[in-house]
Amino acid sequence: MAVVRSDSVGWWLDHLSYINQAYRCCHHGPRPRRYVFRAEYFDIERPHIADSGTAGGVEPAGEDPQPKGRKRKRKIQEPNRGEVEAREYHGQVSLAIRDGTRKLVDRTEAGEGRTDTGAPGVGHGTKTRPASAIGSSMLAELCSMAKRMAEEQHRPVQVISLEAGTATGLDLLARLTQNATDCARIVTLMGHRYLLPPRCTFLLSDISGLGALVGRGKYDVITLDPPWENKSVKRSGGYSHLFPWQIRQIPVPSLAAPGCLVASWVTNRQRHRRFVREELYPGWSVQVVAEWHWVKVTRHGEFVVPLDSAHKKPYEILVLGRYKGSPEWAEGEPVTATLPVPDRKLMVSVPCALHSHKPPLGEVLKGLTGPHPQCLELFARNLQPGWTSWGNEVLKFQHLDYFQELDPEEGDGNCSQTQETGAGGDHSAPRACSAIR
Repeated sequence: MAVVRSDSVGWWLDHLSYINQAYRCCHHGPRPRRYVFRAEYFDIERPHIADSGTAGGVEPAGEDPQPKGRKRKRKIQEPNRGEVEAREYHGQVSLAIRDGTRKLVDRTEAGEGRTDTGAPGVGHGTKTRPASAIGSSMLAELCSMAKRMAEEQHRPVQVISLEAGTATGLDLLARLTQNATDCARIVTLMGHRYLLPPRCTFLLSDISGLGALVGRGKYDVITLDPPWENKSVKRSGGYSHLFPWQIRQIPVPSLAAPGCLVASWVTNRQRHRRFVREELYPGWSVQVVAEWHWVKVTRHGEFVVPLDSAHKKPYEILVLGRYKGSPEWAEGEPVTATLPVPDRKLMVSVPCALHSHKPPLGEVLKGLTGPHPQCLELFARNLQPGWTSWGNEVLKFQHLDYFQELDPEEGDGNCSQTQETGAGGDHSAPRACSAIR
């Protein structure tokens, strides 16, 4: 389970345990296998505190260090509009974040629900990127190559069944693929192996191929983590970004069921938050109903960076809204649209060291949807059991090198114990992902 503790202020989440529960059984080859996500990616022991000048006290590349005893003079500049808005917003939420996080941490450390974030048989070590993993740029390039296929008429869903001994020879580009079994499966793309959780559906494509999801069913929960434009992304070239007008073109109204809960991750740049609340959601006929914060802490409950740091904050924003739909059903408002969504909730967890690996939302959204909701994640970089996921990096963190195989004797190896983790679904037994109707 992802939720270790639930309180009036929010939830303490165990992201690593959530991932590992999906891979107790992997059907691959003559015997069942068990995998766990490498625990070193969640081994955040100390806060990331940088010197006031340069990160870690290291001088920027290409510049001569200043002679000892002399300080570099800095020009004092007036804060721009974005900086002023960021300070004002932080002033509004910081006290609630500080007190709420402390409340959750103290009660959890007191033994009221804390779990080990490690995994059996896995040691904590240096956090390194798998050398053989396909990077974001390569996955994006593969998606560009698949544009021709995306322009074809809808092809049938590619289903991985239990009858198929191995999941080989699959066309994973711009093709809706579903692991319909209760076990994890291993697939191969361009010579690289990826681990699929049970009961998951995914589409690996760029934004031009998103139409493959339209017309195949409606979703009760839609989450999205857009690659927002910012200066650091442009400088690093680490991954592509989208402009606001491109994000606005995502066909959420064509994918959302009446009363659908829409949750968007937003960076701490206030112009992005303002765009979501004032332009994006209204353009999709989505009404803003709440704003939550994901608070990042170390394994010892400290903020990963000082709460009042001028450069980075130890929290991210999640804006939630309800899809109001078309006027035809406005009078017969669905039950889900009347379910209240609490405001100002906190999700506290040890973050993954891998960039943009967000915590799971399924369990914290329980009670805000009807039974057995159909769940969709847009701009996904990993897969979840019981969910449909789309993105040009949707398999990024499913690469087998991010996982470690355990001796079957260390786990039960029993496929029947794999649980579905949708937003409010029945966790007592697995069920087929019925998002594709």
